[in-house]
Amino acid sequence: MEEKYMHRCLQLAAYGRGVTAPNPMVGAVIVHQGKIIGEGFHRKYGGPHAEVNAIASVKEEQLLKESILYVNLEPCSHYGKTPPCSELIIRKQIPEVVIGQIDPFPEVSGKGIKKLEDAGIKVVCGMLEKACCRLNKNYLTFIEEHRPYIILKWAQSADGFMDKFREEGDGRKPVKFSGSFTQMLVHKLRAEEAAVMIGKRTQLLDKPALNVRFWKGNDPEKLIADSSKTLQNQLQELYAKNLQSVIVEGGSRLLHAFLAENLWDEAHIEISPVLLGEGVKAPVLLNGALQNVQKCKNSTVFLYRNPSKR
Repeated sequence: MEEKYMHRCLQLAAYGRGVTAPNPMVGAVIVHQGKIIGEGFHRKYGGPHAEVNAIASVKEEQLLKESILYVNLEPCSHYGKTPPCSELIIRKQIPEVVIGQIDPFPEVSGKGIKKLEDAGIKVVCGMLEKACCRLNKNYLTFIEEHRPYIILKWAQSADGFMDKFREEGDGRKPVKFSGSFTQMLVHKLRAEEAAVMIGKRTQLLDKPALNVRFWKGNDPEKLIADSSKTLQNQLQELYAKNLQSVIVEGGSRLLHAFLAENLWDEAHIEISPVLLGEGVKAPVLLNGALQNVQKCKNSTVFLYRNPSKR
């Protein structure tokens, strides 16, 4: 068993980003005597799972009886939109399966592993488990915490302002901090997540489209926060709608509310060298764990994770 094959599973799985939800991203690799003879990934929601695609790609089927299957998530054991992958593995007589992490989905959670082991298949679980969890953070948060994964996103000046003071009808346009590259990054993010939320004031002043124009992918569902409901109630509604992730793009009041409740998992903050002197104050992130810094031509984008969350 070698970790490089699990790394390949994760690489394959990531090709399904933005198109497999509410299913997780899964990749599978089949190895025979140190050589990859088949691989596949879950291409879209409702389609064949990674294990099915990997097995179908093997040209000499008899080699499966002497091979190891690597997969980043426990093979399913129930009938959903597709038949159980664990039954296919058993039927093809694959003798060994290496799994990155157990699937927390109640209808699977350990049942796939048990089914394989009961059939005499050797199962090893936990290879690169942390990396596997990071890949499917949206799915895991949704299943385990019964809420969407929450990404806060805003752009600000170097002196800490999101915008000038504006009122409806005053004709003043919002300050533009993003260049073409960071604008593309925002649209890429939108294409990968289920929904994007703004406050009523932002909708009133800017009427943003919040769609995907500078990247290829599906538009997220547009949400306007309801000030008459608690944030927890609104998140429960998103959970009931099967929305696994939401980008909170503003305005300042809405972002401050999420931070005050500690209801966030990631924060993407773009800081421009522009100085405004006064205006709408940007939120201040007090407990973020810095994960990445991306320097662009006209600004710098900081990615933080909430250390108290997944």
